[in-house]
Amino acid sequence: MLLSGLMGASLLIPKGWAAQRRPGAGLKILVAYPPGGVSDLVARALAKAMADQLQTPVIVENRSGASGTLALELLQRSPPDGQTLVFTAAAAVGLLRHAAARRAPRSAAAAPLPVQPVAGVMRTPLLLVGTSALQASTFADMIEAARKHPGMLRWATTGEGTTGHTVLQRVSQLAGLRIIHIPYKGGGQQLTDALGGHFELLSTNVAPSQLSALRDGRFKALAVGAPRRLPVLPEVPTLAELGYPSANLDSLFGLFAPPGTPSQVVMRVHALIEQALRSPAIRQSLLDANNQPYEGSVQDFAGQVEHETDR
Repeated sequence: MLLSGLMGASLLIPKGWAAQRRPGAGLKILVAYPPGGVSDLVARALAKAMADQLQTPVIVENRSGASGTLALELLQRSPPDGQTLVFTAAAAVGLLRHAAARRAPRSAAAAPLPVQPVAGVMRTPLLLVGTSALQASTFADMIEAARKHPGMLRWATTGEGTTGHTVLQRVSQLAGLRIIHIPYKGGGQQLTDALGGHFELLSTNVAPSQLSALRDGRFKALAVGAPRRLPVLPEVPTLAELGYPSANLDSLFGLFAPPGTPSQVVMRVHALIEQALRSPAIRQSLLDANNQPYEGSVQDFAGQVEHETDR
C-alpha cells in the first residue's frame, strides 16, 4: 500500500528546473538504511515520482552504516549542486553535529548543522516491544526485571545515537537500570533476530510486520514514543504516560543536501517533496503505515532538525 500509493502520486515541479541541470546528469538519493525497510520504500517511491516529473533518472543507493552517518559523510563530500541528497532521520544528523562539537570547544547547539535540511517527509513513532525472550508482559514488569537482574536484559536498536538508542539511555538513566545495548545497522536483520528471540527488547517502528507479530503473540507491546497513543495500538501507553517524558521520542525523517547548497536549489527540491506530500494518495499511504506526513517550510524543517540534533 505504501509503495504503490507513493509511486502512483503525481508531482508538480517548478518549470525550468530540469533545463537548469547539467545535461545527462541525474539526481541521486542516498538512503541511510538497508534495503527493504519502510524508509527505503518511502525514499524509492519519492525517487520514482521525482524522476517521472523531471524526465531524468533519479538513482537510489542504500548506504547504511554508522547509525546513518555514513551516507551523510558521503553527502558532505558531494558537490553542493542539489544533485545528491540523503534520506535519513534527524538523529543521524545529530550524531555528526555532536562529533563536530567534540572536536571544538563548544556545545552541540553552537555547532552548525553538518548538512543542509531540504524537506521533512514524515514523523515516525517509536514502538518498544518485548520478544519471546522477555518474561515480563508490561513495561512496569520489564523495569522490575531489569532492576532485579542488572545486565541481563538486552535492548536492540538500529545503532548508536539513533532515537531508539536515546530512548534506551534515558529510560536506563531515569530508572537506574543496566541494560545491554545491541546495535544493528538497520531494521531488517534486527527484526529477524527479534522474531527469533535473540534478545529481550526491541526499539522499532509501527510497520505491518511488527503489528502482525503483536497480533499473533510473538511480540508484546510495552510502550510507544509519540505525542499521544496511536489509533492502531490504543491500549499501549506512551513513555510520557509511563513516567518517562524525556524518553518519549519519535523520529523525524527528511531529505538533506550538501552544506553550501544554493538556497534556490534547496527551494526547488523542497517544492517537489511538499507537492508530493500534499497528494491524498501519498498522505494516506504514510498514515496507513502509522507515519505522520511532515508539514512545514524549509525553515520549519531546519528549525526542527536544529532542535532534535541538540537533544
